Amino acid sequence: MDFATLILDGDCGLCNRSAIFLRPRLDKGKKIIFLTNESNEGKEIIKKLSAKRQNVDSVYLLENEKIYIRSAAAVRCLLFMKWRYKILYPFCWIIPLPLRDLVYIIISKNRHRIFSKPDICMIPSLNDYDN
Repeated sequence: MDFATLILDGDCGLCNRSAIFLRPRLDKGKKIIFLTNESNEGKEIIKKLSAKRQNVDSVYLLENEKIYIRSAAAVRCLLFMKWRYKILYPFCWIIPLPLRDLVYIIISKNRHRIFSKPDICMIPSLNDYDN
């Protein structure tokens, strides 16, 4: 079974909505563990990264000991989804990284203004994966 860890901002409405959107659309043979960057587990993973990556206000995707940040993390999530979403991957990945990251940074800087802070963080916790 393929699995990855996705670390999102628990205070971000966009991140919450993304986790809620992703979870039921994951491919059967693939699994994403969702963590918040405020959780102890999320902090521990981020603390092990280089100082440059620790200070990035971003989403992190840890897959097979490789870390993806910003738009690379978001686009790579498509590979964990059902086929009808997975087919979007090559079209998104072909967009040059600097351009993808520029769009990501613009959205990221405005995400708290555009998407209201959730009353309750709906990002699934590690306890959801005990089954």
